[in-house]
Amino acid sequence: MGMWIGKNRKARVCYGFDEISLVPGRITINPDEVDTSFTIPNPSGEPIQLKIPILASAMDGVTDVPFCVEMARLGGLGIINLEGVQTRYDDPSAVIQEIISADQSKVTELLQKIYSAPIREHLIGKRIEEIKAQGVPAAVSAIPQKAQAFGAIAQEAGVDLFLVQSTVSTATHVSRHYASLDLAAFCRQMKAPVIIGNAVTYDVVLDLMECGVSGVLIGVGPGAACTSRGVLGLGVPQVTATVDCAAARDTYYKKTGRYVPIITDGGMRRGGDLCKAIACGGDAVMIGSAFARAEESPGQGSHWGMATPHANLPRGTRIQMGISGPLRQILFGPATVDDGSQNLVGALMTSMGNVGAATVAQFQETEVIIAPSIQSEGKLFQMVQSVGMGSR
Repeated sequence: MGMWIGKNRKARVCYGFDEISLVPGRITINPDEVDTSFTIPNPSGEPIQLKIPILASAMDGVTDVPFCVEMARLGGLGIINLEGVQTRYDDPSAVIQEIISADQSKVTELLQKIYSAPIREHLIGKRIEEIKAQGVPAAVSAIPQKAQAFGAIAQEAGVDLFLVQSTVSTATHVSRHYASLDLAAFCRQMKAPVIIGNAVTYDVVLDLMECGVSGVLIGVGPGAACTSRGVLGLGVPQVTATVDCAAARDTYYKKTGRYVPIITDGGMRRGGDLCKAIACGGDAVMIGSAFARAEESPGQGSHWGMATPHANLPRGTRIQMGISGPLRQILFGPATVDDGSQNLVGALMTSMGNVGAATVAQFQETEVIIAPSIQSEGKLFQMVQSVGMGSR
């Protein structure tokens, strides 16, 4: 399970999306006949049923009320960041335009200034009500330190799903300076299901599931706009993280009979990455950068990480993604680009059909091989010309 990296110290070899491949199946299935649905369990009521296993990240350049409404209508779910511009400003579009237009050398300082404005708690309920007024579920996210207060406000507004997110989440957080969130108690208090993130290891995921959560986000630092891996030196490549955490989910299910889904969060640039994430055990995925390229995204092709505005240690940056097309085209096609960034659901359905998987559960049993040449074999001209699989 490891190799020596020096005297008396071993390290495990881990894998990302570009280093593995999925093996075609013995039978194939018409892609139009596979089931891509995703269920989020709800201990207090009816589960949330999604037609596609895709969530849009709670990033201010990706999601706002109109985006979340459209995402839900298309079968997925978008998340609003309760500590972003949507809850600090009555009209967030003006400050988003400032962020988009800022010089790259000044953008971090600008973000810190913009995000230093106080959160206006009445806007939490307002954003949730605006989404629900369109007849779709409302999902929101907050850090653990704010979850108790914001959870109560969100619950009163009728929120359907509450995410608790931090760079690294554990069931036990030690601090002498502030009260830590009692995750188990919080899950019991909330009428809406609670998803926790982020985690990358077997033991931590088991601990979190034992607190009563309805899902766990998997991934530390793989996002396109995230710099946590460089700033903090933390992270596990997404394939290994997903496989390890799926094993924890399965152990917990065998032990309790309660199935708690895991959601691979970040690091997916194109349809093939999404397919690999689910085949490696993810029940769903959370994506930011691909949706930052949607015409409906508030950032208009600009994308920045959730920890980019941190006052003391920023762990993200603003990147320019450009606009690819409407959200419907990114999800369902028809694709008019050659890099696999459009028709993500079509890619998933086609991959499931080619390995002979009629359901996501069957797709998670796909044979996986270590194949570092899979991205480059026979692709010289694509790489030289930066087209297709050679696109950057």
